[in-house]
Amino acid sequence: MEGTLISLQAGQSSTIGRATTNKVVIPDEICSRNHCEIFCDDGRWKLRDLGSRNGTRVRGEPISGDFVLTEGRQFQIGNTVICFTFDRDRISTDDSLHYCEDDTATELPVVNKTDVATTEEMEPRPEIVHRTSETRYRREEPEAISSRDRAGQEAQRLVRIGLKMGAAVDVRSLSEIVLEGLFDVTSADIGAVLLLPNNSAIKRPIPSQLELAAYKSLDARPFERISDYVSSVVLETRVAVVALDVNANDRFKASDSLNAMRAESIICAPIRGESGLFGLIQLYSTNPDNRLDPDDSEFTLAVADQMALALESIQERNRLAAGLARAETENQSLRDQLQIETELVGDSDAIRKMRDKILRVAPTGATVLIRGESGVGKELVARAIHEHSGRKAGPFITMNCAALSESLLESELFGHEKGSFTGAIGRKVGKFEQAHQGTLFLDEVGEMSPAIQAKFLRVLEGHPFERVGGGAEVRVDVRVVAATNRDLERSVEAGTFRKDLYFRLQVMELFVEPLRERRSDIAVLANHFVERFARKSGRPVHSLSPAAVTALVNYPWPGNVRELQNTIERAVILCSGETLGPSDIQLSALGSGDLRLTDEKSRSSFRPVSVDIIEQEHILATLEWTKWNKSQAAHILGIERSTLDRKLKKYEVERPRH
Repeated sequence: MEGTLISLQAGQSSTIGRATTNKVVIPDEICSRNHCEIFCDDGRWKLRDLGSRNGTRVRGEPISGDFVLTEGRQFQIGNTVICFTFDRDRISTDDSLHYCEDDTATELPVVNKTDVATTEEMEPRPEIVHRTSETRYRREEPEAISSRDRAGQEAQRLVRIGLKMGAAVDVRSLSEIVLEGLFDVTSADIGAVLLLPNNSAIKRPIPSQLELAAYKSLDARPFERISDYVSSVVLETRVAVVALDVNANDRFKASDSLNAMRAESIICAPIRGESGLFGLIQLYSTNPDNRLDPDDSEFTLAVADQMALALESIQERNRLAAGLARAETENQSLRDQLQIETELVGDSDAIRKMRDKILRVAPTGATVLIRGESGVGKELVARAIHEHSGRKAGPFITMNCAALSESLLESELFGHEKGSFTGAIGRKVGKFEQAHQGTLFLDEVGEMSPAIQAKFLRVLEGHPFERVGGGAEVRVDVRVVAATNRDLERSVEAGTFRKDLYFRLQVMELFVEPLRERRSDIAVLANHFVERFARKSGRPVHSLSPAAVTALVNYPWPGNVRELQNTIERAVILCSGETLGPSDIQLSALGSGDLRLTDEKSRSSFRPVSVDIIEQEHILATLEWTKWNKSQAAHILGIERSTLDRKLKKYEVERPRH
């Protein structure tokens, strides 16, 4: 705009700046959007700086307050020199000036005096025109912020963005809030938040390690990984930069996809926290008439600094949530541990060999598959492996794969993000994350669906996983101990269990023999359970009679150790003396071969009677067996005491008088 003459209106304030809304528009990157203003006060023309970044200068010094303009006074904005005059003829004698007619105005010629080559005359070079290591929004300079200053308006917007960031519950929503706020203030039309996977673990990050957290484009342009050059500069120096004329620069073209984007200017700001660098905010403007400038960079860096605080807060909340979930799981495990023995009780050869294998396998860290019937104590073996391993100080997390549906099992194992499915009201940390640096025991692993098996196999092979509904990769250090009572070989042949997962689990295999195969352990286990449940319930039971031991040893225990434990607990509770006898021990008909009727016996004993008669007879037989102890009878029948009383009343049955 060299030689342009602008006429001033005496009753109006004329603003000067880079924004097209000003009366005098100066296309200079050093000029702020609203740089200064000229106005008439008490018959004198005055110049006032509007809090610009680089100042309005007279004779090389920045002005402060209202500066009185006199005839021929020149002032400078960046590389542009402006001359103020009352004499129109003085200006019109210069053929290079163009006069703007206004009879009531005072003339203001604007002459660009800089003696630099035009853009066409210069060879393109790296156009990083501004660097910022500390944003002015963190400095205490209240005199620099007024109602007329852009910084004052942006400070208000910064507060509003900060309040929204404080309410963000996860990284994705936080990143989206940041981009939305920056688009409202700056001239960016493309933006991205790129984060490092772990800010504290990477000392010298490189652009390829950055992961997309959020992306925004006003024209719905798909995301492209761009500007590795600028990203490298910011990752190395950790200061915000503004880069201009990106499209014309060979350095950018050679390494980035910016040419296809037609980006004219870039802002790249580091997200810096106390624990390290979180990542970058990148903003792009494709409009050559509305480029990003140092003021935009200042605001972006201020937002980035606030975002770092919000990220640290989210990370801390996630750590606390993971710790709480781990503590709750461990607390439950400790409560469960009160009901099960942490050591394998028994003197049989099978138990001694099992203890020896555990001592050899535990320190290796290898994946272990524990096989055996239901109730033999596979979890006890898994816990013993954990307790004798180098992960003893870490968590021991248990999960029954047969207890949940496929979708819930995936959520329990790998966790989920808020809103990933109906009822997901917040982020859930999965069992794998809870077991980090510890042991994860997966019972009934043969019940996993093929889809879960595939994801489970990848984690076993050391690959990261994603939470349900999430996009961020999660890496864990977990030792897996699995257990099953199924015939996995048959499942592999049937195609319901993956062959590669089968071989991955079978690195070390331990087989726990059923209780009927080690009968010498029955008496030891029974006395152990008597002591434990007597102490727990406060009952005065001290021992088992020889006849009771004989009955226990002769029983086949289809439910294995778990059934023996439950039988002894029930006997201790119902026993009225100090020694458990055969009458105190109630064994299930499932293990009594002589109670299984053959077809011949079934036919010979059949009577055409109603179910009510059979029920009545069975209740009476049970009461006779318990000597009319109704509580004990109700327990055997599996009904409440009140239910038994109602049935007796229904059948009009009373205790016989002797």
